Parts: sequence; structure tokens; C-alpha cells
Amino acid sequence: MSVIANIAKIPELRRRLLFTLGMVAIYRVGIFVTTPGVDRNVMRRIMHDSSASFLGMFNLFSGGALMQLSIFALGIMPYVSASIILSLMGVVVKPLEELRKEGEAGQRKINQYTRYGTVMLSIIQGFGIAMYLEGLNGSSAYGDVVADPGWVFRLITIISLTTGTAFIMWLGEQITERGIGNGISLIIFAGIVAGLPDALFLTFQQVKIGQMKPIDMLIVAFVAVLTTSVIVFFERAQRRLPIQYAKRMQGKQVYGGQASHLPLRVNMSGVIPPIFTSSLLMFPVTLANLKVPGMTWLNNHIQTGNWVYLTIFAVMTIFFCFFYTAVTFQPVEVAENLKKQNAFIPGIRPGKATADYIDNVLTRITVGGALYVAAVCTVPTLLQSNYEVPFYLGGTSLMIVVGVALDTAQQVDSHLITRHYEGLTGPTGSRIRGRKT
Repeated sequence: MSVIANIAKIPELRRRLLFTLGMVAIYRVGIFVTTPGVDRNVMRRIMHDSSASFLGMFNLFSGGALMQLSIFALGIMPYVSASIILSLMGVVVKPLEELRKEGEAGQRKINQYTRYGTVMLSIIQGFGIAMYLEGLNGSSAYGDVVADPGWVFRLITIISLTTGTAFIMWLGEQITERGIGNGISLIIFAGIVAGLPDALFLTFQQVKIGQMKPIDMLIVAFVAVLTTSVIVFFERAQRRLPIQYAKRMQGKQVYGGQASHLPLRVNMSGVIPPIFTSSLLMFPVTLANLKVPGMTWLNNHIQTGNWVYLTIFAVMTIFFCFFYTAVTFQPVEVAENLKKQNAFIPGIRPGKATADYIDNVLTRITVGGALYVAAVCTVPTLLQSNYEVPFYLGGTSLMIVVGVALDTAQQVDSHLITRHYEGLTGPTGSRIRGRKT
């Protein structure tokens, strides 16, 4: 309670939290704005039968918007996909690489290109959704989803879904700039959390009518709690490199000589790799709806829960862990900054030797971090297949929820500590500590 009271005492932090909650509330209200020309009651029944498929995962990341056939049905995934593409191009395309090195000005241009890419991908995926909905007419036992199929419906759907995604992107950027936490991650977080009460209620109903054994529900609950504990442990785990500041004379005073450390997180990339992977694995669904040759076959063979899907997911997640860490953390820049501050790692020469040492340490701990992310994101999916969980249960969703919650709590904590208030890691608060490895 004292932590909540401290938050209320800081006007800026209070405003940021209220702004974040307001933006998330607007997003949740928009979920129920239906795309023109569709019957969402029919779609709800279809989605109920597809809860454990790619549609269920797509619906999860859109916060239930696909089930509602909302203008937010595409969610934030086109933005994530555009970010992936630009990140990959930044490694091989020289102008983008130079933009990234220009600091804040270059980042603004990259963000602008990401927005353009988001709109283009939204148009493509919007057309795929329109074709998919038209394809449900006549093939569904619950009735027609689209009242009047044709190009008018397709254009309206493309415009509605593209506008919805652009608005969500704007909400996320506003949260990042004027609120607390990463706006894009918080929007995905809000979508996942919003579906938990219904999912739990449905699970208890399945146990009550005998479709799911109580022992199976206990096993699923135990694994979910264990997975959450593992996520908290690894997300807080750090390798702390000792840093020593050289002494210097200024007049008759001696400055420096302090000892500190450079924290390297075991999972430096956070929740980004599984989000990237999930976004890319949703592309076959869109391409299959667009009648791209071979995509229907690929979509049929890559289904959530089978060994092909899990293998591809694990390999891609490990790749993105290394890739995103390499993009966001530059050992050469860190070594240069340490040299400028007259700091060094004991036993390591400043400059290139320090950069190589940091890079070697980071590579070793990233191996463990990547394997942890891949395991956490695939093991719960096996449970869903084996125990027939009546909703999409994945380690990806658990990792996103826990990771975003911890990162947001850390940002709140930094606001409190900088103003000399007791933070969330204080003696009476919830202890969220970094673990040494």
C-alpha cells in the first residue's frame, strides 16, 4: 500500500499511469467496433471451433478482435512484421545501417519507414482477411459471415483494417512517449490478459461437464505456474562484469577509483524474439487466403502443436534472440564509452580487447537465454495438444505477460527511486531483483 501511496504523490508518474490506462481502455473499446458487412455472431462460433489453431493464436494477439471481426482484427502484428523486415534490411542495406548510426534523427526516419511498411502490410493482410471471410460463406455450418461478397466488401474491409492497425500503432507510440512502458508490448499484453477470464471460465466448465479431467487441469495449472516462475527467474538473471574507474587528480583532490559493474541480461532480447517468430509464422495463413501456390499445403502442415511447427518456432526464436541482441547491443560502443569515462574491466585492456571480451561473454550467456526462450515458448504448447486445453495456451503468451509486467514495474520503480521514494523493489514492496549468474 505504501508503494501505491508513493505513486500517487508524484504528479508526473500519476499522469503517465492514467494516460497509459486511458489509451489501453480506448484500444479495448475499439475491439468491439465491427467491420461493415459481416456477421460477428457466426464468426464467434467458427473461432470457438478453431481456438487451438493458428486462428486461435491470431485471435489471441489481436486481443479477441478477430473473433469480433473488429476494425482492429489485424492487431499490431503488421507493425511487428514491418519492424522485423527493416531490422533485417538494416544489416544488409548500407543506407539503413548508416541511418541507425545517426542516433535519434536516424531512428526517427527508420520509424517513419516502419509506419509506411505497416500500412503496406496491413493492406495485403486486410485483403487476405477479406478473401478468407468470403471463403467461409457456404463452407460454415453456422451460416454466412459476409452479407454481400464482392470488391466493395473487400475495399471496405481493407480500408477498415488498415485504418484500425494505423490507429493501434499510434496508440502504442503515444503510450511509449507519454505513458509508462513500451506501448506496442503493452497493447499485446492487454489483449492477452483480457482473454484470460473467459479462458479460465471455459476451462472450469469443461471440467464440470467431464470433458476435461480434474487431474489434467491441475497438471496444466502446475506447468503454467512453473513456467511463470522460470520466466521471472531468467528475465531477472544477469551476468555482472566488474568495472573499475581510474583515479585522476584535479588540483589536490583525487577523483574516481570507484568499483561498479556492467549488467548483461541473460535474455537481452526480452519478449521480442517470440513475437517476431509468431508474426512470421502467421504469414502462411494470409498467403493461403490470397491463393499463393504452395501456401495452402504449407499452412496445412504447419499447425499449432505439431512437431513441424514447434521445431520451426524453436529454431526461429533462437535465431531472433541472437539477431536482436546483436542489433540492440553493440560491444564496440560500450567499450568506447568505458574508455572515454576512464573505466576498464580488471585484467582486460581498454578498446578492442574489452569489446571482444564483452562480445564473448554476451555470446555465451545468449546461448543459455535463447535456449530458455525456445523451451518456454514450446513446452506449454505440447500440453495444449496432449491435454486438449479448450483455449490457446502458449509459453509465448505467458512470456509476453510476465516480461511486459516486469519491464513496466521496473520503469515505475525508476520513477520512484529518482524522487527518493521507496520503489517496487524496496523492503516492503514486491522484490523484483536481478539475479547473478
